[in-house]
Amino acid sequence: MNSSLRQSSNAAYREDFSEYVAHLQLHMALQARNLVPTLTNTDDSREQMLHQTQATFEKLVSRQAH
Repeated sequence: MNSSLRQSSNAAYREDFSEYVAHLQLHMALQARNLVPTLTNTDDSREQMLHQTQATFEKLVSRQAH
């Protein structure tokens, strides 16, 4: 019985930690958004790639948080 209580406690801890990491990732993505220049009509493929990578990362993180 003690073993099942310990397993339940460990599972809850892992779930809480996983939720904390998801929120931290989302916070970091939103903070990074403030550091990246906004995408304007530019021919610079590096800026376009940076913007697309950031958008993809934010989508992935937001899906993990739910």
